Amino acid sequence: MKTMIHRSRGGWLALASSLLLVACGQDDGGQQQQTAGSDAPPRPMQVMEVTRQDLPLEKSYPSKLRSDEEVTLVARVTGTLEERKFEPGDMVEKGDSLYSIEPDLYEATVAQRQADLESAKAELARAQSDARRYEQLLNQNSVSRQQYDQALADRNVARASVAQAEAALTSAQIDLGYANVTAPVSGQISLSQVNVGNLVNSGTELATITPLDPLEVRFQLPQADAFALRRQLVDQPASEIGAKLELSAGNESLEGHLDFLGARLDEGTSTVQAQATFANPDGTALPGQFARVHLQGLKRFDVLAVPELAVTQGMMGPQVFVLDEDNVARARTVQLGELAGPWQILVDGLESGERVVVSDPGGLEPGTPIDPQPFDGDAESLMDEQRQSQQQGQGQGQGQAQGQGGASAEGGQEQVPDEPSAPAEEDAAE
Repeated sequence: MKTMIHRSRGGWLALASSLLLVACGQDDGGQQQQTAGSDAPPRPMQVMEVTRQDLPLEKSYPSKLRSDEEVTLVARVTGTLEERKFEPGDMVEKGDSLYSIEPDLYEATVAQRQADLESAKAELARAQSDARRYEQLLNQNSVSRQQYDQALADRNVARASVAQAEAALTSAQIDLGYANVTAPVSGQISLSQVNVGNLVNSGTELATITPLDPLEVRFQLPQADAFALRRQLVDQPASEIGAKLELSAGNESLEGHLDFLGARLDEGTSTVQAQATFANPDGTALPGQFARVHLQGLKRFDVLAVPELAVTQGMMGPQVFVLDEDNVARARTVQLGELAGPWQILVDGLESGERVVVSDPGGLEPGTPIDPQPFDGDAESLMDEQRQSQQQGQGQGQGQAQGQGGASAEGGQEQVPDEPSAPAEEDAAE
């Protein structure tokens, strides 16, 4: 029993000595790390000098497609619908004959009006001849002045009758033209609203034709965007502002251009109406469909901007790291503006000529000495490098996790045979 007590005391002394040595080692290591941190070499990072520049910008807005040339076919005459010359859903061309509304009746009316005109012309010829004859007789004092005036009046009435007959003939010809309903625009025709054999009146709706190429898209620009675009359009036409239509279904898109920017601000929404036109030869998009319009060719002039990668989130809000005269990084709170691709426009917080760290600021703290490296101005490449680095880091992390899992499994297998030895050690101690 005494032997066990001595052994226990000796074990406790050995354990205390080991813990003391470990603690001393940790204190020495911490002091070494602090000394190494204070004497660490400057961190090489890409740095740019901020200057004012013009940046291309792409903005997108929700919209609804429409066809401004869509028309509803309406009967202009009364009669029986005798023929339909299309199939619903057909693509029709402007001028194609679509319906026939009792044309025989209106052809007969035209013939009648033509005969009335010929009769009026014959009456006019007789009246003109009588007027000339009475004029000669009046010079010979063979007729009275009253008879001559009557002949002139008959001639004028005959002339009016001719004009009236001509107008009636023109009206009959117009009605005959309306009896043949033609397509006023090119596009896709809808289902027929009236079946063949039914009586239609003037004003009866027959079908709808929807042009699909081109399509017009109306959308609303926020007040700030509209004013910036209006300033840009002072020096260039609206047609030079490209537009891309991103359809809500699938990955399909259409190319077009801006063709209208309104001159009135909606007081209720503080927006300005705009319109873009898109070629749609295959009928990919349909009127009434919701889509998103991306305006290309927009610009922001004379702005300060840094690569988006350079902006981090600090305690006081968005911040960037600015180098002082000693090339030491200092955090600077900034006010963000719009995103222009890989560039972040800054509204406030920086002055032209200051140097900003544009490399990945991960782990960078204020007071860190920096070894400035030149920045080529390609913010897109900078973002691509950062994405690749993140992907590689994620891949390595997954590999290490799998390796640690395998090692743990192997360690567990090795420890299994050692468990029965514990009772044996206890027996030996007793």
